[in-house]
Amino acid sequence: MKRSFLSDPKRQIVLAMFLATFVAYVERVGFSISFTSLAQKAHLDESIKGSVLSAFYCGYGVSQIPGGWAAQLYGGRIMLILCFLAWSTVSIFTPTDPTNTVGIVFARVLVGLAQGFLIPAVHTVLALWIPPHEKARAVSFTTSGMYLGSAAAMSILPSLANAIGAQKLLAFDGAIGYAWLAFWLMVGRDAVGRKGGSLLPLSVRGGMGEKGSNGGGGIAESGVGMELSSNYNSNSTFKNSHNTVISSSSNSYSNSSNNNAVNSSTLPLGKMMTHPAIWAIVINNFSFHFGFYVVMNWMPTYFSKVIHSDLSSLGLAAKTLPYLTMFLMSNVGGWTGDWLILHHHYTVAAARKTVNTIGFITSGLMLMLMPAATGVFSGVMATTLTLGSLGFARGGFSVNHMDIAPRFAGVVMGVSNTAGTLSGVIGVAATGFILDSFGGASVVQGWYYAHALCACVGIMAMVLFNSFARGEKIFD
Repeated sequence: MKRSFLSDPKRQIVLAMFLATFVAYVERVGFSISFTSLAQKAHLDESIKGSVLSAFYCGYGVSQIPGGWAAQLYGGRIMLILCFLAWSTVSIFTPTDPTNTVGIVFARVLVGLAQGFLIPAVHTVLALWIPPHEKARAVSFTTSGMYLGSAAAMSILPSLANAIGAQKLLAFDGAIGYAWLAFWLMVGRDAVGRKGGSLLPLSVRGGMGEKGSNGGGGIAESGVGMELSSNYNSNSTFKNSHNTVISSSSNSYSNSSNNNAVNSSTLPLGKMMTHPAIWAIVINNFSFHFGFYVVMNWMPTYFSKVIHSDLSSLGLAAKTLPYLTMFLMSNVGGWTGDWLILHHHYTVAAARKTVNTIGFITSGLMLMLMPAATGVFSGVMATTLTLGSLGFARGGFSVNHMDIAPRFAGVVMGVSNTAGTLSGVIGVAATGFILDSFGGASVVQGWYYAHALCACVGIMAMVLFNSFARGEKIFD
């Protein structure tokens, strides 16, 4: 009997991780829409609004590394449950009186702390479920949920806020978090996902020598284990540039997916934090978010002062096109990397470097074209191409930690994402300083220098990645 597309547990897991990032970003954009509406009615100062909106990142930046450690120790499944339970509950009970800034700031810090555990947990789950030749597309699809979630929120939530009220929109954000949690409990109910257990379903563990639900040591009758193993079997080989053959067996993959092996290992933090391949990933995450946060945070000012068109007056398609393009190109980057490995016999390292290089070079060129835009169309297209090419680059650096340290993917992602959060603070502030030094945002020359800084940061990070990134497992 033919199995449906989503009957494959791998696909269910990837879909669940995609929806996790989608829902989290709907919440982030939803709060901004809700609070902005409430603040305008209360006539709050811009500085107060800025403090409230930035409170999330204070918590988010602090919890990235602890989030990676917790996912490593307790398993990605349980950390996702606690993460969504925490931020959804806080979102529902966030004060709706905009003058209660202390209470709102406290709530946003808590939401940020909780969501800081999300990305490390997601990457921990994917590292244990997805075989190497499918990692790029799985990670790219999962992270693209951020951009599609942002686009969906910008498209739907303003009208929803007008219909139900800005206060109720906060409760709606929490409710969709609970909805995802219910879905995750259903999808992952057969995955123990805790210290001392296996993340894989019982039927798969039966094929790894453990006793399944039928009490035997073979693969369970459902055939799930056979389907997983067949995707990465002993006959799958990849040739590298030195004409050697990298062979992998289903047993080695399945055993690496055992959560007990992951959590019982001693974390080689010292070796990891001094290895150039790890820093190549961290620096590229920093440079990616440097450009991304600068473009997204300064886009309203760019359109107002350079294009002479208010962003709020643009049509829905123009406002959501950059997000939708990032969603598309993130997936294209992931699929391109896997395609190079499977069909052109690229090594894993060569595939990651190729995708990364194309993305950062193209984004650097597009960043320099943005200040030259003379109208709404050219401005929207330059912005869209910049963000789209950055999204493509994610198929390189943002997958590589799962290649070199699959057991410790959550920890590496926590460190990497901390650098990405820090870059947002530095990049956005540096852009403001550069624009002021040239006489303000209306002076185009300042934008050239600000965007040149973003482009240079990206190109230097790309060079470091090409020099030090590795494709084979380093930390086991």
